[in-house]
Amino acid sequence: MQYDALTRTLLQLLSDNGFHSGAELARRLGVSRTVIWKTVRALQQRGIEIAALSGKGYRVTQPVELLDETAIQSSLSSEAARLIGALHIYDELDSTNTRLMRLAAEGAPSGAICLAETQTAGKGRTGRSWLSPLGANVYLSVLWRFDDHSLVAGLSLAVGVAAIRALDRVGVGGVGLKWPNDLLWEDLKLGGILLEVSGEAHGGCAVIVGLGVNRYIPPAVGSGIDQAWVDLATVAGASAPSRNRLVASILSELLPLLNDYRRTGLEPYLPEWRRRHRLTGRAVVVHQGDRETVGTVTDVTAEGLLVLTCKDGKRREFASGDVRLRIAR
Repeated sequence: MQYDALTRTLLQLLSDNGFHSGAELARRLGVSRTVIWKTVRALQQRGIEIAALSGKGYRVTQPVELLDETAIQSSLSSEAARLIGALHIYDELDSTNTRLMRLAAEGAPSGAICLAETQTAGKGRTGRSWLSPLGANVYLSVLWRFDDHSLVAGLSLAVGVAAIRALDRVGVGGVGLKWPNDLLWEDLKLGGILLEVSGEAHGGCAVIVGLGVNRYIPPAVGSGIDQAWVDLATVAGASAPSRNRLVASILSELLPLLNDYRRTGLEPYLPEWRRRHRLTGRAVVVHQGDRETVGTVTDVTAEGLLVLTCKDGKRREFASGDVRLRIAR
């Protein structure tokens, strides 16, 4: 779904930190005050925080930066710009991963990218939903094709390293990793990675790398998240990177990684991943359906499996699959 020009222009006008009366907005946009009121209400229902004060008018309380292809392209590294297959930006989607999987089935090339201002059915691991307020965060998916399914082993860990490097590039330090796919800041979830793989008739596979990063979570949305979270507005304050700059930084790290991964595999990323992993040496609980395993995180294998030392002294290895991991309290 794409929003009409009126909705996008109104949102941009209201994001300049000043109040605008309904009469002023109606005059500037060439519509009635009733149309302005209805459009404001529609934006509020999509999660945009708009203050309305009698005698002053309307103002977006947290300025919104819409995605801009030109701004993203101009901030990419030269290598990433070369590797982009196609860049699709949508105002509203069910899920960037779902949309890109459809495009993959239609023959989209490696390097095809899908971004959205908001998702109505954003996806996390193990069937969880990913709340996606309009214009607030990064909802990004990248398609890459591999000749052999086995080449994808450990990819989610390498993507985590790329995400950390991308945040470092835009001045956000202190971010860590949680096996297999979370970005953490002081044990609070800042972002997540979701890989989806589909086999192909010739034996290869299409991998959709989904990445979500919390830039700003409105309080009304945050109250509906069922785990401890944080956003860049909290971590970095006024120094938080713009959405377009953050997207470009992520792509500048992620696309070269995907291009080289069939040759390098996980190995060159493991030392940095281990340094960044926040759970090593800590007690955790691994959930596999109704089964729970308690132990201490020891390491990960060369293939990216989690290594746990259990209470009985035995070492066990876990693939990500449908496993959930939480810190023991």
